[in-house]
Amino acid sequence: MKLKVNNQTVQLDASSDTPLLWALREHLDLVGAKYGCGVGVCGACTVLVDGHAIRSCITPVASVAGSSITTLEGLSKDGTHPVQKAWDELDVPQCGYCQSGQMMSAVALLGRTPKPTDEEIDTAMRGNLCRCGTYPRIREAIHRASGQQMPALRD
Repeated sequence: MKLKVNNQTVQLDASSDTPLLWALREHLDLVGAKYGCGVGVCGACTVLVDGHAIRSCITPVASVAGSSITTLEGLSKDGTHPVQKAWDELDVPQCGYCQSGQMMSAVALLGRTPKPTDEEIDTAMRGNLCRCGTYPRIREAIHRASGQQMPALRD
């Protein structure tokens, strides 16, 4: 099947029920999304599909054919996406395992709410777990990135 990943059309030789996470990691060598829980509750596997944050560990690859998929690697080639820059400037990650999912959820939030309140951030990020407890830095980074021009992720 054909997928559009990070603005490139790719041919994928995988079963239609393969979880998107495994298609990205094992077939396309895009390892930004992480395996955390395998049941869609931790958020480590979050990617964007048509600008919406989804859990790739429970999403069959066939269900996103024809959609625009964006992974952490697709935000920018050099770390200059406003969310990536804010994360870096504020030293958000501690262990870093959950951070790609955190950033992808933040990008989805800022795509629909350019200047979110603390409550809107907390609500949008609720499904992304951070065992290191970097939630205050995550919120601060989202505020720092808010209001900046977000690059288009879809055609």
